[in-house]
Amino acid sequence: MQPTRKVICRKSVHLGHNMASDLSYVEYVIGQIKTSGAIMYKKMFGEYLVYLNNKPVVMVCDNTAFVKMLDCIKPLMEDAETGFPYDGAKEHYIVNTDDGEHFSKVVNILEKNVPLSNSKKKKK
Repeated sequence: MQPTRKVICRKSVHLGHNMASDLSYVEYVIGQIKTSGAIMYKKMFGEYLVYLNNKPVVMVCDNTAFVKMLDCIKPLMEDAETGFPYDGAKEHYIVNTDDGEHFSKVVNILEKNVPLSNSKKKKK
């Protein structure tokens, strides 16, 4: 008997049949972020990681926006659902991207509290 997870975000994640996220959804997510910083995204394994000022702030998996469960955003995310963006991942908050004001607050707080992304550079 397999152990059950505390929270399952989507059936497809639980069953291991992840569907790749749509670029149009990622563009919608980015459009909801109100900030003066530089926003970009990278596609990885059919899913996306959104960066603000080179800091990873939002993971988009199966057309769902996830953020790390950090203490700095805990008061803002008390009522949020949680889930696992992919098999083997730690539990994350699921962000309501339709509420642009709240989503922007969360993302801007995360940007101030997560380290810069360490991109591995190829040696010549």
